[in-house]
Amino acid sequence: QVQLVESGGRLVQAGGSLRLSCIASGRAFSNYAMGWFRQAPGKEREFVAAFSGGGGSTYYADSVKGRFTISRDNARNTQYLQMNSLTPEDTAVYYCAARDRAGSYYIIQSYTYWGQGTQVTVSS
Repeated sequence: QVQLVESGGRLVQAGGSLRLSCIASGRAFSNYAMGWFRQAPGKEREFVAAFSGGGGSTYYADSVKGRFTISRDNARNTQYLQMNSLTPEDTAVYYCAARDRAGSYYIIQSYTYWGQGTQVTVSS
């Protein structure tokens, strides 16, 4: 079992930045590939960013590429999502998730463990 807890979401103005954190507890954090998803009101949950199974590569949704950066600190069992140049379209609940290393990074069903989510609201 892995427990994931996100933090860092808040109200921010368009053009601003936020850094989300996800702290993992339970089984060895380094054994899992990590990702971030988001869900806006009335929309389906969508892929945002993730690490490859080996951890050496990162992947991003086209909508956030060049603005968001995913990182992790295995010593701290923590994953981060640095979000810059935020727009109102980034408003959503952001979820941290962990998957088996063999799973596809962009498929929701690949992820076994999920956090409770943290709300990000970007005002225009």
